[in-house]
Amino acid sequence: MTASRKLKTPAPVEHESEPIEYSSPACYLHEFEAGRMTVTVPSVRIKRIYDAPDPADGFRVLVDRLWPRGIKKKQALLDAWARELAPSTALRKWFQHDPERWSEFCQRYRVELRDQATELEVLRQRAKQQPVTLLYGALNPALNHAAVLRDVIGED
Repeated sequence: MTASRKLKTPAPVEHESEPIEYSSPACYLHEFEAGRMTVTVPSVRIKRIYDAPDPADGFRVLVDRLWPRGIKKKQALLDAWARELAPSTALRKWFQHDPERWSEFCQRYRVELRDQATELEVLRQRAKQQPVTLLYGALNPALNHAAVLRDVIGED
């Protein structure tokens, strides 16, 4: 797969378990309480692009606007490169990974992400079907845009 591929709506994942049969819409609550229906929680994690790929990563998405230094495209093993989900160049330059600006950065970045509702929803749907790993190049694993993006994807 190429590193510049756009995100696409994921195909349904087939499960090997037996299909759930419903007798009527009124039974949904009863079946949920009995454990036959489960709520799918998005599985999204973040990881530095410089860390070794792992099969548990699932769908690997680079969420930086710029290609990370020293990483070859084949080495990255990306499924997608979502540049549009990265902070704008102006916001990235303003932030400069300054911990004192973190709170304001998070607010501003969330505002920018409002314009990317379609791409966010595609990732949410994919995360309901398989693990998704957001890859970033920043040094700080806690104070980086991928952590904010992971939280936004987890919100419905």
